[in-house]
Amino acid sequence: MDIDGFYEIIQMRRDVRNEFIGGPMDQSKLKRILRAAHQAPSVGMTQPWDFILVDDDAIRIDFRDHVLVERSKFSDRLIGEAQETFNPIKIEGIMESAIGIVVTYDPSRGGSAILGRNTIDETGLYSVCLAIENLWLAATAEGYGVGWVSFYQESFLCDLVGIPSPLRPIAWLCLGPISTLMEVPDLERFNWRGRRPLEEALFQNRYGERLKLDL
Repeated sequence: MDIDGFYEIIQMRRDVRNEFIGGPMDQSKLKRILRAAHQAPSVGMTQPWDFILVDDDAIRIDFRDHVLVERSKFSDRLIGEAQETFNPIKIEGIMESAIGIVVTYDPSRGGSAILGRNTIDETGLYSVCLAIENLWLAATAEGYGVGWVSFYQESFLCDLVGIPSPLRPIAWLCLGPISTLMEVPDLERFNWRGRRPLEEALFQNRYGERLKLDL
């Protein structure tokens, strides 16, 4: 195993917006990416995710228009400098990417007695997020970009792609060929927010007691 290559993929991964170039997906690579997502760990081995691949332009246009309305609502809530910083930031690549992947969560999968979810119900949702991370890293390794769109109303997306209750849409992922992966994430480049140093997140034994580690 190329361990350095593994860490390089983690460092390279980006939330892609502007760099999608369209064009088709290589089907063998797409299968590997989806297989990697499906191999994620899950609470009680429930695998509570499903993946809806969306390549219908009519559906994508409807979703893009809805997302832009929600983006405008968010912008209107911002004041002064925050709004000026946010306005140039592109928040989706729905039409520019090759496909959209809607990732859903089924809280009923596995029945009522799920090993590992008896005291922390959210572990099912966490499992879906792990599948998304697997997909994201696999896509990066294959040379593709992924963008997570979260400016939407869940009820709208459920109606748009026919997601039944009790399933929930957790993400619309834009996936496809890209021109490049930016070295610096968009939100840093546009001065929305910078990275938090690792040292600030490390504690020893009790929260608030800093871990003394030479990093």
